[in-house]
Amino acid sequence: MIVWAFNLMILGVGILIVGLIKPKWLLFWMDQPNRFIIVAVSVVLLMAGAVLFGEGNRQGAPLSKVNQDQTVATEVPTDLAK
Repeated sequence: MIVWAFNLMILGVGILIVGLIKPKWLLFWMDQPNRFIIVAVSVVLLMAGAVLFGEGNRQGAPLSKVNQDQTVATEVPTDLAK
């Protein structure tokens, strides 16, 4: 997940740089492309990459003590199994 996050952030920065220099390259279907659209798309990609990075780091963390101390019942009560 962390590798995907870095790739998404690099893509966002690349789109931002290219879009601010030459917005017509990315928004080729528009007559007069606006840089605001490129900035908004880049911000969304950077935020998604940051969330993905945070989730990737959180998955590697050990479970808390509350979750580790809980035991799962494996026996079935005999009066309910009839």
